[in-house]
Amino acid sequence: MAKQRKRRRRPAPTAVEAGRPAPGAPPARGPDRRARKEDARRAREAARRRARWTGALRRAAVFALAGALAVAAYLWLTRAPGSGIVGEAALRAAEAAGCGAIETPVRPEEAVGGLHLEPGQPYTYPRHPATSGYHDPSPLPPEPKVYESPVPETRAVHNLEHGYVIVYYRAEGPDALPKAVVDRLASIVRGEDEVLLAPYPLLDDGVALAFTAWNKLWECPAGITPSQAATMLEGWIRAYRNSGSAPEPAA
Repeated sequence: MAKQRKRRRRPAPTAVEAGRPAPGAPPARGPDRRARKEDARRAREAARRRARWTGALRRAAVFALAGALAVAAYLWLTRAPGSGIVGEAALRAAEAAGCGAIETPVRPEEAVGGLHLEPGQPYTYPRHPATSGYHDPSPLPPEPKVYESPVPETRAVHNLEHGYVIVYYRAEGPDALPKAVVDRLASIVRGEDEVLLAPYPLLDDGVALAFTAWNKLWECPAGITPSQAATMLEGWIRAYRNSGSAPEPAA
């Protein structure tokens, strides 16, 4: 019977042969370790970029919301319908300045809208300044707001139909409105929408200033002060700009 040969056992591989660092040896700094560190660095940088982008989006959203609210508030203040009632401060200023009472020149049922002339057609109004009646198909444009010379009255009446407030003043003669008053009114008008200021040569004797809206008229003498005129204009705007008395407010 043949003898079985004893198999020789191979010695276990050393740490170096197994790919592990030998005891006491410094850790390996091969390509894999460097790649892992680079990947981690890139991940941190990407996270920082995402955080910055998210923060920017949030700030932009906040600013956009604030802007939208500001625009809405502005539109509400400038386009809100007039109350139809002039405030006490304006009435007191008018009394102190010697102004007349607020007039409604024609009966409300007679102040109808939509009475169009032919473009450029002349028309003579029964009362000056006109606050209702026939008018040109084209109103005055929104700009300029302050005029240095008289405007076509037939076009101005169309603006009144759309809810505008127009302030007329006497520019020449003994009853002319003082320049200081004109300048104060102009500074207010430039900051408002649907409000115009223009000289008007056909005001009645003794009248230097007239506030108009659709079928509404308020007249004052030349002795009015800048402060009184400003208070009256602000009250007039709140009462009659885009008010229900106009046939086509905010059109």
